[in-house]
Amino acid sequence: MSRALISVSDKTGLIPMAQALVEQGIEIISTGGTKAFLDQAGIPTKAVEEVTNFPEMLDGRVKTLHPKIHGGLLALRDNKDHQLAVKNHEIEYIDFVIVNLYPFKQTIKKAEVSLAEAIEQIDIGGPSMIRSAAKNYQSVTVVVDPRDYAQVIIELENSGQTKATTRQQLAQKVFAHTAAYDALIANYLATQMAEVEEEDQITPVESLILTYDRMYDLRYGENAHQEAAVYQKPITASYAITKAKVLNGKPLSYNNLRDADAAIKMIRDFANQPCAVAVKHMNPCGIAVADNIESAFKYCRQADPISIFGGIVVVNRTLTVNLAETLHSMFLDVIIAPSFEEGALEILKQKVNVRVLQLNMDDLTMDAHEMTSVSGGLLVQEADLIAEDPSQWHQMGAVSISNEQRQASSFAWRVVKHVKSNAIVVADGQQTYGVGAGQTNRVGAAKIALDHAKELGADFSKMVLASDAFIPMTDTIELAHQYGIKVIVQPGGSIGDKEVIEKADQYGIAMLATATRHFRH
Repeated sequence: MSRALISVSDKTGLIPMAQALVEQGIEIISTGGTKAFLDQAGIPTKAVEEVTNFPEMLDGRVKTLHPKIHGGLLALRDNKDHQLAVKNHEIEYIDFVIVNLYPFKQTIKKAEVSLAEAIEQIDIGGPSMIRSAAKNYQSVTVVVDPRDYAQVIIELENSGQTKATTRQQLAQKVFAHTAAYDALIANYLATQMAEVEEEDQITPVESLILTYDRMYDLRYGENAHQEAAVYQKPITASYAITKAKVLNGKPLSYNNLRDADAAIKMIRDFANQPCAVAVKHMNPCGIAVADNIESAFKYCRQADPISIFGGIVVVNRTLTVNLAETLHSMFLDVIIAPSFEEGALEILKQKVNVRVLQLNMDDLTMDAHEMTSVSGGLLVQEADLIAEDPSQWHQMGAVSISNEQRQASSFAWRVVKHVKSNAIVVADGQQTYGVGAGQTNRVGAAKIALDHAKELGADFSKMVLASDAFIPMTDTIELAHQYGIKVIVQPGGSIGDKEVIEKADQYGIAMLATATRHFRH
């Protein structure tokens, strides 16, 4: 008689699967809660203890870790030595394994879960069984995902057994499943240990252990000929683009997701004020703050009324009806807000294609690290989340700076850190007027930003020019002076600082050094 071992935490769809096995004359072995569930449904089962002749012990930590289980899974059916061994030790083959693991992920998602509680949800017997079964997939069918029950049932009904290709695919899924499960545990323990100071110096883990859950396929990637999909970290903070709720419009594209992610990272730095951000190709085309969200968007739009066309807009306060009317009149790809005033969402939904997203902005926790793929590898760095205090920025030259100018410098500096390098931003304390992004030389970026500010009619006596990295030569200072810039904020630290400072002093330009660089490639 063929035998199946069933032990699951997720009992979705289990009854039809078990019934299909019984209809094929397959005996079911089961454990604990799963056995009680199947027994209650009238499906005959045999307890694992009846097979092992050994009681479940240690609060359930040991029940299937036994030669009569693993011998029945691992024995090669066409190996005479294996056949003799199982016969001598009265081991019976197990041909089907239906197991999913203790809910470790669900456990550590709970607020205030203790380390001891999490440890108890580390499955030992389950991974051992499914790995044994997957290793012997030539003879054993192993299912860890309830979504695969239907295919197994169809094959059983058609031929009384599963296809070899199906068993191999299911086996591959097992090893992916256990790899992700172990990665989650390893990363959780690493997080726990990061909070504990230890004198002992343990050799760091040499492997980067990553696991992500597939969310959905995208129509295509950056371009139509590139396939793409979205994956999500198993434990994700609420302030993440993968946690945004789509309320209207077409599915988000690859480029939508990249731009939207950039936009929410930008607006995070302006959480203390009503702020509106407009993004195009992962660069801000407008950022503004005000006393209310409607005014903030008004200034944001004024910053670049052309580039905002077809862009992404995010606001960090409730999106009002009046603002919804304004946004509805524009061509935008994506609109993101933490909440919507009654009636505002209905206005936005009148355009069926505009993507409207709701994102929880109560907790602004971001990933601590960023990863970028390169040929044959992965670059990993800490995210650029450094806290900066503008009151500590030092004056570089002889020209003094007012409190108002220092505040404007703070605004411009928070913007420039989100602009692709080489980056220059021209702004006052309320909105951007010019953004020079991704240029191969700094003076070129400055020319773009300054020209745009001039087109907007900026009062340059009130403008701040922010540079994401130090200004190495006097050419950028010369250009700033030609437009009437009176304040520059930059990291400082160039070997050319002396000449740059002298030139700024000559033109009466105040200059602040932040001592922090914000390259963004």
